[in-house]
Amino acid sequence: MARYDLIIVGTGSAGMVAAEFAPKLGIKVASVERDRVGGDCLWTGCVPSKALLASAKAAHTIRHADTYGLTATEPLVDTARVWARIHAIQRQIGTSDDSPEHFRSLGVELLMGAARLTSPTTVQVGGEEHEARYILLATGSRPAAPPIDGLADAGFLTSEQIFELDRAPESLVMIGAGPIAMELAQALTRLGVPVTVLELAEQVLTREEPELAARLVEALRADGVKLETGVQIERVSVGEDGLKTIHAGERSWTAAEIFVGAGRKPNIEDLGLDDAGVKVGRRGIEVDDRLRSSVKSIYAAGDVAGRYLFTHSAGYEAARAVRNMFLPGGSGGDFLVPWCTFTDPELAHAGLTEAQAREEHGEDAVAVWRRDLSHSDRARADSADDGEIRIVTAKGRIVGAHALAPSAGELIGELALAIDRKLKLADLATLVHVYPTISLAIQQIASDAAYETAEKYSWLVRSDA
Repeated sequence: MARYDLIIVGTGSAGMVAAEFAPKLGIKVASVERDRVGGDCLWTGCVPSKALLASAKAAHTIRHADTYGLTATEPLVDTARVWARIHAIQRQIGTSDDSPEHFRSLGVELLMGAARLTSPTTVQVGGEEHEARYILLATGSRPAAPPIDGLADAGFLTSEQIFELDRAPESLVMIGAGPIAMELAQALTRLGVPVTVLELAEQVLTREEPELAARLVEALRADGVKLETGVQIERVSVGEDGLKTIHAGERSWTAAEIFVGAGRKPNIEDLGLDDAGVKVGRRGIEVDDRLRSSVKSIYAAGDVAGRYLFTHSAGYEAARAVRNMFLPGGSGGDFLVPWCTFTDPELAHAGLTEAQAREEHGEDAVAVWRRDLSHSDRARADSADDGEIRIVTAKGRIVGAHALAPSAGELIGELALAIDRKLKLADLATLVHVYPTISLAIQQIASDAAYETAEKYSWLVRSDA
């Protein structure tokens, strides 16, 4: 029986960070993978979707070149070439930064095969048992399919299948209007694929500031995305022509393919969790704030722990879990997780929404500061001034930040840091930002707040002697 200090189960976003960090502590590490190193982010999620969005934005720019004083033309789109580019980018990453050889070079032993816990300290892989002081479960999650009559028989795509294709579907009806669906709907529409999105709720992107989410929806509709809310799907049928139809009362929608983007579920099956005594809840493996499961030698990080379903939070959790296993002291408590929907414009989020802030801190304590991008010189110069940056404060301290803007995912980091470090809005007014940039609007918002405060003290202004 091989013995290790740490066995990591899964080499997706969480598992790779753990495999990068743990060897630096001088411990013996093994990683178990049943499929491909890189996980969902590389093969079915972040990387291919962002590559697709880049191609779609290029097509959109060509189509609207007159906005920039150039001659607009309809781009010649061959989605087979777009998909080939996506696959090439995946291969490039998969054979360099995320390659098995990279992790072996760090001293990590890769064990290929399905993993099963046989005790709190042993993992079986391919019929062989391996022992470790600690086990980190980082098996991720997968798309969930709603129980709609006829859906399984008709067949459907998820994020796990759509990027395995050779080209885009001829047309698409999407079930669910979450961030993944919104990104793909806009990208495919810009590449000439007719897309209709069906959402059960009356609103989309409900974790975002409602006004900013509504502005984004209007931008997507302007691109040609058809979005229907309040749709209670009853069944799915397939015609003699092979086209698939979604039925909801007297309404129906037909397309070549159906895409399901209706949530995710943790990969916990066949791991032997019951045998090892690991408790599982509705969202996945139950962990404490140190990422430890109900079994003291077993930790979980990333989607399988069901806390935050993001690549960046998975990596953070994995590093925290390894630290808590092997280093003195402890790293616990809540941590701030910003996120971004990578549409065009992007919609980024950190901390509390206005409604959450008012509920938590009280009506009188909360102020909301806004800057529309129609007042941003850089946004005007880029013909991208349909957006807004919004900062939520409680007693002057920044508790929430939201941006609908080009590269919003890039600029939200500054505001996330401000929230995490409990800075006041006035603190940002003293930081000089580069002109002309979109992020300059942050300084301008902070300056507006500072000027408002200064106005109260105008009576202190010295008069000429």
